[in-house]
Amino acid sequence: MRVRIGTFNAENLFARFRFRDQVLPIAPTQPSWTSDETRYAPFSEPRHRITAEAMGAIRADILGLQEIENLPTLRLFLKQFTLWMPAEGYPYPLVIDGNDPRQIDVGIVSRFPLGAIRTHQFDRTPEGAHIFSRDCLEVEICLPHGKTLTIFVNHFKSMAENRDSTMAIRQTQAKRVVEILQERFGPDPGEAAWVVLGDLNDYLPSKGLEPLLSQPWLENVLNRLPSAERWTHYFAEHDTYNQLDYLLLSRSLAKANPTALPEIERRGMPGRATKIKEARFKGVGHRNPKASDHCPLVIEIDI
Repeated sequence: MRVRIGTFNAENLFARFRFRDQVLPIAPTQPSWTSDETRYAPFSEPRHRITAEAMGAIRADILGLQEIENLPTLRLFLKQFTLWMPAEGYPYPLVIDGNDPRQIDVGIVSRFPLGAIRTHQFDRTPEGAHIFSRDCLEVEICLPHGKTLTIFVNHFKSMAENRDSTMAIRQTQAKRVVEILQERFGPDPGEAAWVVLGDLNDYLPSKGLEPLLSQPWLENVLNRLPSAERWTHYFAEHDTYNQLDYLLLSRSLAKANPTALPEIERRGMPGRATKIKEARFKGVGHRNPKASDHCPLVIEIDI
């Protein structure tokens, strides 16, 4: 069967209460707060509508997500922007709170039922530190006719502090993903049906990502595109375009789909990303609003 599998960093998909300026507790002895409901909007136009439009445009059957606040937020988003989602919708959403102090978590939405689910947020280094900045969320997708596909949703350590100084953390995370795949599928996991995807927060070449991307039993399918077309992220401060988002297919899936090409949806990117020639979605601004600072990407394969 044909399945479209994608990934998207939706950039701070939050639905949080906004309190009045200088709001005080109801009484000095009471910890509760008074919210101003007139200022509370779960999602705003056009920013989140553009995010939804970009998400829906790739028509993914299974979509890994990054920077989602929590499961209620994701459900509310899908409900509010049903118009922009695929006609079948996403009846199977999942987010598990991870390790990020900003509460930006990884998740998944699927047209197909979910089977076994495993979080790796508790994995630690020998020194006791969390390995994953968010999680490596492992989700079994129950496809028709008894087939299964395992998705590993990742969001590696950001380069925000400094690329070189954070490289070792991403390298540890990449090594752990390799170990997880081998623990799950054996020393040569390439014959199983799985996809590792997400925002790996580094571009190539990268010593941090090499332990994962150098494995002979997977393929980085964005390499099937011309090198100039592989970018998924625009960094305005340095005016740079790089691939930070990845779809890694197991060897068996890659071999079964040798001509499948990934698609990158760029119409939600801000106007200052001048390399984009296609017309933007309605309402996209020079800087803001935009869908995200990342592009959603998808590949359609036979399983």
